[in-house]
Amino acid sequence: MQVQLAQLQYLLPRLRGMWSHLAKEQTRGGIGSRFGQGETQLEVDRRLVRNRIAVVKRELKEVEKRRGVQSKERVISPAFRVALAGYTNAGKSSLLNRLTGSNVLAQDKLFATLDPTTRAYHLPGGRSMTVTDTVGFIQKLPHGLVDAFKSTLSEVRDADLLLKVVDASDCNLIRQLEAVDRVLEEIGADKVRSCIVLNKGDLIDELERRDLIRLFPQGVLVSAATGDGIDDLVGRISLEASALDTLLDLVVPYKEGRLLRTLHECGTVLQEEYTEDGTRITVKVPMRFANTLERYRAH
Repeated sequence: MQVQLAQLQYLLPRLRGMWSHLAKEQTRGGIGSRFGQGETQLEVDRRLVRNRIAVVKRELKEVEKRRGVQSKERVISPAFRVALAGYTNAGKSSLLNRLTGSNVLAQDKLFATLDPTTRAYHLPGGRSMTVTDTVGFIQKLPHGLVDAFKSTLSEVRDADLLLKVVDASDCNLIRQLEAVDRVLEEIGADKVRSCIVLNKGDLIDELERRDLIRLFPQGVLVSAATGDGIDDLVGRISLEASALDTLLDLVVPYKEGRLLRTLHECGTVLQEEYTEDGTRITVKVPMRFANTLERYRAH
């Protein structure tokens, strides 16, 4: 629907050129008519396109409402949220598959991924996180498409960590990264913590590897195809997740075993002991989750 809306908005002001070959045929417009067949058909087409735009916009609003509810649930969730963003064909879907063991469609074509796909993953130590694959960007992405994809790209804006995936074997990777940054700025996601992931490392030689590491000292060189560098990437994600944590000393009543399980899944447990009042636990949890735990703080 988002692509269709962008196509219709692009088409509407360009309809006149489609009927220019009929513009002078006034006699076919009917007796007494001041319009030719081309003008008549133009008005019909404009009305049809406007009506279709209105229908698609209504349908998209319903989709955005449902997506908004799902997004709120993810915000409330203590799981660490990672989003993949990058130039089209950089290998985001392949990276998602390699990380999470999924089987998401990964094809060498423009906009192979349109709707965001989210998969669960557990970091070393058992901490849970979600990984979301998003639509690929292109240079000079039309504003109509940026607007149409805004609800889809909200997954990027709401992430805790953004992995900017680039094709390490592409000679235009600098320009592609700049294109990604422009789109992120347009949708208000340029302030999200990010890490550059240089994918397709299996397609470059050792000299190119050294050049890329020197150019992107904070980047992570990986290959979604072979699995090289994936452990380094997971380690980097773990470090970024810990950087957003806050340390809490809590007493969880024994009757709230589900909360204790959540703390183990979504936090880093440093100490745990059993007391008369419940389980006393020292844990590092995401900052947004900490506010819901105030009443369990140990005194």
